[in-house]
Amino acid sequence: MTKKAAYPLLAFWVAALLPLAGYLYLLMRPEHDPLFLAPRGHFYLVTPVALLAAVIAVMVGMAGRRLRNIQVTFLAAAFTTLAMLFMLHGLSTPGFLLPTTVVPGVAAQMSVMLTSFWLWLSARPADHPLVRKLAGWQPWLVSAWTAILLLLNVVGMAYPELVAIVPVHLSPLKWAAMAVTLAFNLLTARQYWQSYRYSRFPLQAAILGSTGWVAVAQVIMTTGTVWRGSWWIYHFLLLGAVVLMLVGLVRQYSTGASIGTAVRGLFTLDPAERLEAGISPSVRQLIIATETWDRYTAGHNYRVALFGLRIGVAMGLPPEQLRALAQGGVLHDLGKIEVPQHILNKPGKLTPEERAVIERHPATGYDLCKRLGFMPDELTVIRSHHEKWDGTGYPDRLQGEQIPLLARVLAVADVYDALTSTRSYRRAWTHEAAMEFLAGQAGTHFDPACVQAWAQVAADGPPAEQAPAWVLPAPGGAGPSLASD
Repeated sequence: MTKKAAYPLLAFWVAALLPLAGYLYLLMRPEHDPLFLAPRGHFYLVTPVALLAAVIAVMVGMAGRRLRNIQVTFLAAAFTTLAMLFMLHGLSTPGFLLPTTVVPGVAAQMSVMLTSFWLWLSARPADHPLVRKLAGWQPWLVSAWTAILLLLNVVGMAYPELVAIVPVHLSPLKWAAMAVTLAFNLLTARQYWQSYRYSRFPLQAAILGSTGWVAVAQVIMTTGTVWRGSWWIYHFLLLGAVVLMLVGLVRQYSTGASIGTAVRGLFTLDPAERLEAGISPSVRQLIIATETWDRYTAGHNYRVALFGLRIGVAMGLPPEQLRALAQGGVLHDLGKIEVPQHILNKPGKLTPEERAVIERHPATGYDLCKRLGFMPDELTVIRSHHEKWDGTGYPDRLQGEQIPLLARVLAVADVYDALTSTRSYRRAWTHEAAMEFLAGQAGTHFDPACVQAWAQVAADGPPAEQAPAWVLPAPGGAGPSLASD
């Protein structure tokens, strides 16, 4: 592990242990732990900030839908939960809108436990059964969950006696809630740290810090004394966790493009503009890592994604599938960063052992991306773009319509670009020769409908697609930017 890679892990432990140490010190030295009986301050501190955090979290959920990233959607659900139930905690401050009730304690415990569940779910790989099921509901998941939380807020304020049915703020349930919450956060932090070692994504580093603060807040909430100075610490930790997550999201997904460019990318019919508008900085980093490692395919992933989009448009695919095709297309060869360069660039015929190493790259790319929040459609493109219509492809030997449609589309685009590009072991084919090869392999290697759609697109000659400069590795570049240590 490099020193640079270890910084977020060190920051995670420091950020978590410092407030915990301060809290433990105040517990051991009660004379230094004054009583701040300030319900008015509690109300005005917690309620408006939690409301603002809830609004921002819902906006993040909308961004997750646009980005087609289920991880972002789960994170939005996590922090919507924290903000909305913490808002109930503030609204039910004793002596304001309600008399002394059990609502503040229950709302605080439930906010942290449910938030930790969503954080844990955001760290699960995309092929986890629950993630796959919820991915199908992504367009309305955050909206529906927000509506449920609003209903809980209304019920909690109107009928506080109902909240007492589940006394998670009292022993022994509060200790069980703490154990569950800590377990969720430990598993979440472990998974995000493992993912960060590969991708170096800012969001993953931010979630490491957030999980640490949420875990410490749970400990303080369970063991602290209400209104003591030590008890107030957990409020600031939870609000800080929301802010930290939002900073990570902005750093990872802010493209720096103008509003006009973003809007044009959403509605344009031009595949190049649509693809460029949909590539986040984090995805760009992955593309550059692949193209730097396999220099003979400079621009290949980008061109294949554009060709695939043109085929998809010709076949009348809906916008969501086109976005999935674009994102899966630009990352379809990501797994090659695990293939040694002497095999990738070998000028002669590969041995059976070397061929086996090459044929692992779709599954490797799938395994890398399934932990980064990509949706199932994108993952099928990455895993199955080397499957063949007759069942002789790899890695799963799928046949015919067993092969996901988007992978069948990309297979045509991938082979066309490979044939018409110069490689270490052969010169580029002409457009006509490549089109003749594709037509001859329709029904054997390729889905005939996809070949026919590409023939329509390329009827006027070879497409003049050029990858942007940021895709192409600088001369002398070596090694992937994704970590493998």
